[in-house]
Amino acid sequence: MLLLGFDVGSSSVKGAVIDGASGKCIASAHYPKQELPIAAPHPGWAEQSPDTWWDCIREVSRELFSGGKVEAAAVGAIGISYQMHGLVAVDKSFSPLRPSIIWCDSRAVETGNQAFREIGAELCLSCMLNSPGNFTASKLKWVKENEPAVFSQIHKIMLPGDYIAMKLTGEIHTTVSGLSEGIFWDFQHNRLAAPVMDYYGFDESLIPSLVPTFGHQGVLHAGAAAELGLPAGIPITYRAGDQPNNAFSLNVLEPGDIAATAGTSGVVYGVSDTVKYDPFSRVNSFAHVNHTADKKRLGVLLCVNGTGILNSWLKRNLHTAWDYQEMNLLAEKVPLGAEGLTILPFGNGAERVLENRNPGCQISGLDFNRHSRGHLLRAAQEGIVCAFVYGMEIMGQMGISPKVIRAGRANMFLSEIFRDTLAGLTGVPIELYDTDGAQGAARAAGLGVGFFAGREETFAGLEKLTEIYPDTPKSSQYQDLYSRWKGVLSGILS
Repeated sequence: MLLLGFDVGSSSVKGAVIDGASGKCIASAHYPKQELPIAAPHPGWAEQSPDTWWDCIREVSRELFSGGKVEAAAVGAIGISYQMHGLVAVDKSFSPLRPSIIWCDSRAVETGNQAFREIGAELCLSCMLNSPGNFTASKLKWVKENEPAVFSQIHKIMLPGDYIAMKLTGEIHTTVSGLSEGIFWDFQHNRLAAPVMDYYGFDESLIPSLVPTFGHQGVLHAGAAAELGLPAGIPITYRAGDQPNNAFSLNVLEPGDIAATAGTSGVVYGVSDTVKYDPFSRVNSFAHVNHTADKKRLGVLLCVNGTGILNSWLKRNLHTAWDYQEMNLLAEKVPLGAEGLTILPFGNGAERVLENRNPGCQISGLDFNRHSRGHLLRAAQEGIVCAFVYGMEIMGQMGISPKVIRAGRANMFLSEIFRDTLAGLTGVPIELYDTDGAQGAARAAGLGVGFFAGREETFAGLEKLTEIYPDTPKSSQYQDLYSRWKGVLSGILS
């Protein structure tokens, strides 16, 4: 049996085919080859068309199965990973009513903050584990208040992965994990979050019916099958947000396991079996992919919006002909600490780790007679790592203390500077694996369809590529770097 996974990101859509028997990836593709655009009609907004994601799914599938190298008829299950926290609203014909308000959009920050104050911090945190903040529920409230004609036509709301599943199956469903990421799930009572629904004035009919994260979620209908070049009837057996799915792809499922990723945004994700929350909702707790009411598995998520997007901004604006490897080599010529240059990477919307403040990217200590493009590139990577560590200190207050960090060898983890700085500042080793979100979704589909009997079989083909250990002799230099970075941040926030 072949297993197909799609990973619907804000930068691109990726696809992977896993050979179930060997557990190895036999094909992968992504589209577009350049990053997907994000529309920002107003400052702080971020939107994408849901149909653009579907167009990318179609192109990825064609690339995977054209030429006959991979047999489409052998695909036995499909899994979906998707960018979290987005809002997709469709009418009764299942057509999108407006562009999706995606994860890094900041327009609903004050809406969520007001809800947090008026519903009450204790109720929000004890039941939903988070402030309504800038999550999907608050984005829907923004539509209700500012686009009433659109809101009146909404048949169902969905997360991006629910929309792709709808396109595949012709059915609208969601999951507990998905509802939790939108702040629609009450962990205390294991049901739809009545405090949020009532406060925002949402009818429960807007929320899709539930399917399990792993298990039967519908089958590929004939129309979608024809578009994708696949046989109809393939079961869809998994969906999850990109960060829970990234953790799954790295076999991060049990308490104490830690995963990290650094694409457009950066995430550190730890698993806990205890219901915990940050009182300021700077890091967030959601239902992990294997969470149940009887066996709690919560993903504690630190998200930094401005990570890879800072690196890509520098590429576009310093030297468009560079590739990222050339940027990394140039940065490596600069000493650790970038000779006093400090960058705060917060330029991609309101940052939850900063209590939903949006200070923008900051460059501090720039010396026109001393610093070069290489200094900017190094300081950017070091600043991103410092933002990770700042959030991990908050996670530590919740009992999440990593002994090892697992990541896929992709995006910013391709950079030695990034890896060495993260290991140096955290003091723990980093394990890099040959996997990504699309491969994780494909493996999860195999588990959901019952092809894999359990965790050991699912990850038998997962290959660890390398380990990076902290450079102990340089620990004081790393700490000096971090102290300087925190000092700049403190000055900005005070």
